[in-house]
Amino acid sequence: MGYKSDIEIAQETVMEPISQVAKEAGIDEEYLEHYGKYKAKIDYRLLKESQAPDGKLILVTAITPTPAGEGKTTTTVGLADGMRRIGKKVMVALREPSLGPVFGIKGGAAGGGYAQVVPMEDINLHFTGDMHAIGAANNLLAAMLDNHIYQGNRLNIDPRRITWKRCVDMNDRQLRFVADGLGGRVNGVPREDGYDITVASEVMAVLCLASDITDLKERLSRIIVGYTYDDEPVTAGDLKAAGAMAALLKDALKPNLVQTLEHTPAIVHGGPFANIAHGCNSVMATKMALKLGDYVVTEAGFGADLGAEKFLDIKCRMAGLKPSAVVVVATVRALKLHGGVPKTELSEENLEALEKGMPNLLQHVRNIREVYHLPCVVAINAFPTDTEAELKLVEDKCRELGVNVALSQVWAKGGEGGIQLAQEVVRLCEEPSDFTYCYDLDLSIEEKLDAITKKIYHGDGVVLTPAAKKQAAKLTALGFDKCPICVAKTQYSFSDSASLLGAPSGFKITVRNLKISAGAGFIVALTGDIMTMPGLPKAPAAEKIDVDADGRISGLF
Repeated sequence: MGYKSDIEIAQETVMEPISQVAKEAGIDEEYLEHYGKYKAKIDYRLLKESQAPDGKLILVTAITPTPAGEGKTTTTVGLADGMRRIGKKVMVALREPSLGPVFGIKGGAAGGGYAQVVPMEDINLHFTGDMHAIGAANNLLAAMLDNHIYQGNRLNIDPRRITWKRCVDMNDRQLRFVADGLGGRVNGVPREDGYDITVASEVMAVLCLASDITDLKERLSRIIVGYTYDDEPVTAGDLKAAGAMAALLKDALKPNLVQTLEHTPAIVHGGPFANIAHGCNSVMATKMALKLGDYVVTEAGFGADLGAEKFLDIKCRMAGLKPSAVVVVATVRALKLHGGVPKTELSEENLEALEKGMPNLLQHVRNIREVYHLPCVVAINAFPTDTEAELKLVEDKCRELGVNVALSQVWAKGGEGGIQLAQEVVRLCEEPSDFTYCYDLDLSIEEKLDAITKKIYHGDGVVLTPAAKKQAAKLTALGFDKCPICVAKTQYSFSDSASLLGAPSGFKITVRNLKISAGAGFIVALTGDIMTMPGLPKAPAAEKIDVDADGRISGLF
């Protein structure tokens, strides 16, 4: 049987006007700023003025994924719809998609099948302009920095030690390393430069961690853009750029309200990548959702070793959040991949490989339960290619090992397919928990990295290259050693090597570069060959996207 594409399903949906969705969520019209009929921004005053108690926070994460992703957003949306079907007042809080994956390989980030947020095309493309505002603020800072040097360099900035890059929200490998300022004296100061993808910009991390506009301005002014000839850090505040950057971000800071296919209210806001940044939607969006719902379902990018670790150790710590339950999404095809099946054969039944891949799932579950001490359930996200025997094997294995498990059929059945998972999550939310972080902030940079490597990745420890050792000493001398750590590493393995599948052991994590995101408030540890500017694949998704004479978009998954 032929399946409808995500976009066909989304376009067949009759959406409710956004004012109706807001009303059901308990948002007064005075807080709404309409962006057409089906999208709105919520004024940040709501957060200050609401007297409502906070709801319960549920985190959706996943096992180590295949390149196509395992359906965290789909599960998040379907779980919320399922909870609404069993009579719960629920909100969804998601990240905004980046244009990079939309036109690249992974696809959009609006869910899939019958568990999506709509209007899907808008959310995946320009939405309410937040990405563009972040890019503009990032590039304004870059322009002011180079202009400062051109106009006499009063701050004594060393052009060879500039750490701030320009950005664009596109997978464009051609821009990773560029030389600019060429063409003679009137055209700037020649130097080596480079671009990041917008979602990797520190401005994105700052926006997502800011608690209000004052905090946003303070964080922006702390951003370090480079170093002087005397080895002193230079900040956006030194360049007097923070005020103008905040002005560009004034509306981008307001969370966006949309709806699921079943009209559950959804806040979609902010979108740092999880392999190179902290991978969670904005603190303001999560806190706003907690004021509006008795339950809030949110997600964090890629596997639990990336998204969940950063959500719990960075976002929850900074924002004072405490999750009530965690859902680990697993798929039969990802488990087969970890059991040694090549990517091209994942749709064929293979019970032996499935069993061999189980340790990957169990390690993620153990981390949530034993490191963070949080209640946890495995959601088996069913795909059309899964056989009954395969689904039963995963369920049986989990139960055998005392792991809570629920089959999630939200892709095919929407909220109805999420009822079993919803009931289990509601039950888990009532269980007592003793939420603990993976590491203490008072530890040294190396000790924190060691804790993440040993407790979360199950490796033997961390190795710092000579350059990283030097950077760690420098960051410690500057007083940044008490910041949490944001590890940039491959999403395809617990280790820093994409080819080590399953639940590997006996490896070490090599940190080749440490840099401070002083505005965001964390240290980024770069491992392996993580790119902050991805490239397009041989056959980019962009080749299939089109628009007809009526303005109807096709090919968007």
